[in-house]
Amino acid sequence: MKIYPFYKQLLRYLGLTGSFLLLLLYAQNSFSKGFADELKVAELLCENMTNPIGLDAKQPSFSWQLSSNKRGLVQTAYEIRVGQHQATLAQGKDLIWKSGKVISAQSVHVPYPGASLSSAEKYYWQVRVWDASGKVSEWSDIAFWQMGLLNSSDWKAKWIRQTTAESPGQQPCPIFRKEFSSAKKVASATAFMTAHGMYEAWINGQRIGEDYLTPGWTSYQKRLQYQVYDVTSLLKDNQNSVGVMLGSGWFRGRLAWEAKNEHIFGSELGLLFQLLIKYTDGSSAIIVSDESWKQSTGSLISSSLYDGEVHDARLEKNGWSKPGYDAKNWNAVKTFDFDNSKLIATLNEPVKRHEILKPLKIFKTPAGEQVVDFGQNMVGYVQLKVSGSPGDKITIKHAEVLDKAGNFYTTNLRTAKQEAVYILKGGAEETFDTHFTFYGFRYVKIEGLKGTLQPEQLKAIALYSAMKTTGSFECSNPLINQLQQNIQWGQKGNFIDVPTDCPQRDERLGWTGDAQVFSNTAAFNMRVDNFFSKWLKDLAADQLPNGSVPYVVPNVLGPKSQGSTGWADAATIIPWNMYCIYGNKKILQDQYPSMKAWVDYMNDNSINSLWNKGFHIGDWLFYRPGDDPDGMSAVTDKYLIAQCFYAHSTQLLINAANVLGKAADVAKYQALLEKIKTAFVKEYVTPNGKLTSGTQTAYILALNFDLFPEAQRAEAAKKLVDNIRLYNNHLTTGFLGTPYLCDVLTRFGYLDVAFTLLTQESYPSWLYPVKMGATTIWERWDGIKEDGNFQNPDMNSFNHYAYGAIGDWLYRTVAGINIGEGSVAYKSISIKPRMGGGLSHASAKLETYYGKLSSSWKLTDDKFSMEVTIPANTTATIYVPAGTGQTVTSSGKALSAIKDIKLTETNDKAYVALKVGSGTYQFSVN
Repeated sequence: MKIYPFYKQLLRYLGLTGSFLLLLLYAQNSFSKGFADELKVAELLCENMTNPIGLDAKQPSFSWQLSSNKRGLVQTAYEIRVGQHQATLAQGKDLIWKSGKVISAQSVHVPYPGASLSSAEKYYWQVRVWDASGKVSEWSDIAFWQMGLLNSSDWKAKWIRQTTAESPGQQPCPIFRKEFSSAKKVASATAFMTAHGMYEAWINGQRIGEDYLTPGWTSYQKRLQYQVYDVTSLLKDNQNSVGVMLGSGWFRGRLAWEAKNEHIFGSELGLLFQLLIKYTDGSSAIIVSDESWKQSTGSLISSSLYDGEVHDARLEKNGWSKPGYDAKNWNAVKTFDFDNSKLIATLNEPVKRHEILKPLKIFKTPAGEQVVDFGQNMVGYVQLKVSGSPGDKITIKHAEVLDKAGNFYTTNLRTAKQEAVYILKGGAEETFDTHFTFYGFRYVKIEGLKGTLQPEQLKAIALYSAMKTTGSFECSNPLINQLQQNIQWGQKGNFIDVPTDCPQRDERLGWTGDAQVFSNTAAFNMRVDNFFSKWLKDLAADQLPNGSVPYVVPNVLGPKSQGSTGWADAATIIPWNMYCIYGNKKILQDQYPSMKAWVDYMNDNSINSLWNKGFHIGDWLFYRPGDDPDGMSAVTDKYLIAQCFYAHSTQLLINAANVLGKAADVAKYQALLEKIKTAFVKEYVTPNGKLTSGTQTAYILALNFDLFPEAQRAEAAKKLVDNIRLYNNHLTTGFLGTPYLCDVLTRFGYLDVAFTLLTQESYPSWLYPVKMGATTIWERWDGIKEDGNFQNPDMNSFNHYAYGAIGDWLYRTVAGINIGEGSVAYKSISIKPRMGGGLSHASAKLETYYGKLSSSWKLTDDKFSMEVTIPANTTATIYVPAGTGQTVTSSGKALSAIKDIKLTETNDKAYVALKVGSGTYQFSVN
């Protein structure tokens, strides 16, 4: 506490002493602190993560958020300091790097340019900022990051695997153990590990970390992730033990619908483990996987991604991962070689446990099956607690829906068994969990249970990549709210380390087309930049030498399954979307060779800039009536679609080249783009502006990607609307046309038609599945028909997020949240809500890298009100819907009376445009 000398002398002169003096000192300190609190720095991120462990980025990036009790806060400068000791960093001593005062408004993705970083070392950092008035904040709280192993030579461990041969058709999960001593006082302990297959690990009987399905799924021949854990708290004085169990996972398990698709990446599981222990006396030790380890098998006698797991509790080896366990009858291990230069640190968020759902209902079906309804189609597993006799066998089968008669339905799983089998050891209550797979389900059927099943015996646990939830949308229409919930649950269930198409049948693959159409919506709901950055590196790794992109990533379908328009364009669309949303140039730098290679592939396979050959999946699952005598199936020419995406990807490559300063490429591909558009018009547009393929998808893509000459666009948009009305105000689009449908209608002045499609409740529409009881997005518009029967079970997933791409339009158009023109990452913001569809209110929130951004509006009688929150260090243009003769006020005051709200020009006469800085603003229109 500090008091100025003048006031000390004054107090002495006045004779004020004792407690009254202390009271004045406290008051002055509180008053001073109030000013200091006006500007704060928080939410420190390194590589987009909070205190990450195990980075291999040699120049990690920093981000932070500002906060203040004032509106209009902007950063004008920052200073960062980095050290290896927390205590001295706080004092500004023993720094390895400091930026000095940098005049810059940048507070997101600021690169570290300091001294070289060392493997396995921990670094601490702080930042402080200056505002526009020259005030400086206090130093932020201290954050840290820890490096992974930066060179293959840093790995001292050996790869180990079991020596015993497996029986044909049976692959029990191997377990490994090693005891070691730790006689000194431990300062820190860090475990580095990965596997061929999946792993779970324990030290002294306690689980290492909270991650599931590690090391995740990558193109294993080229990229294999390892994980890093702080295990300091798990070590004990003297004797310790580490235990690891492996499962087949994606590495050697069955993948895709062909029974022969096993052992795609390898037939034998393996483990790599390295434990770095640092002692308080400055010394260190390394415990590694090597020939000294022992191996056996335990209670998990079978594990398959598609078929599930079999646990025989009678085979449990109690205490096998604890010190002192007698492993004399265990087998030796054998070592093997692997190119450790292919090992990479984990970039994306690991899969973790999330929501826990209790049974909504336990009942008997008409067929006499004991079924549990959890009320939500989800992805994860069921934890079961049960008592019984030795050898009792309990089977849990998983399903998404019940059939028309109310019976358990699994035909749409195709060959995937999707079941958990538990064999009891008997005695006390036993708890069973799943280890190396996941199930897609709302319902489970319990077989073999003796006695009455009680709700407290089981719970459903959701598994998905631990991405931060960033967005929410809500409005006055409960069906749309349920649609939004379905979109979010669909994303959770299919973002399990890779963006899968579905989580339940014998597929669960990283389909590129599904991922690209949904990527914008995904980024509203959750923070997905690291998730997609990791997956896109695998896309580039699996890209063919000629530049073609596989249908699925990682590619398990082979070299012939590649090059489909709209799917392969994930190579260009997702990097550009992620750059625009999150503002990190690195994703463009990393993916630019892949983007360019894909565009060059299309060019190489074109004649006179017309790409009209090869196989294409097309507008997948478009509207197609069963009996179609009138030819109403919405079949779009696949080569027309190809030309559209050829143009779009070329434009995105130009955009990326502009950002990266590649002027020669900009000129080259701009010239190519003009040729592509000319070829499109010549081949697919009649002289009067009609497309040769007259579907909604054809017009949507041509309009959205600006392939029509400008003079023909208005008429083309009218033809699109005419087609929608031909189908009685229903959409007919498949996976490729649906994401852009409402955007195109809005852009060309048909907002009312877009709202009509959004609120349409009969098939085909977004709300039809909602009316039919859906709790996730369906693969087909009519997965369940109006008569209660199912669509083709060979292709009928009830958790398939692609059609959920409408979520992007809900956020950007209905709530009005957009990135400002010419900006990225919401540094500049546009808020322009659109009313319609009978909605009386709507609101959306988005957690950006700058902070919370929100927009909500309400219509009450003839009065419109609106509230907007703009995060610090950003600016926004807010468009308030107000026509001629209407008055706009803010918090009851005239706009002219508020200094930090400025009127600005707009060409849209239905709105008043206002420039604002950060803060919360309320507006009313009368």
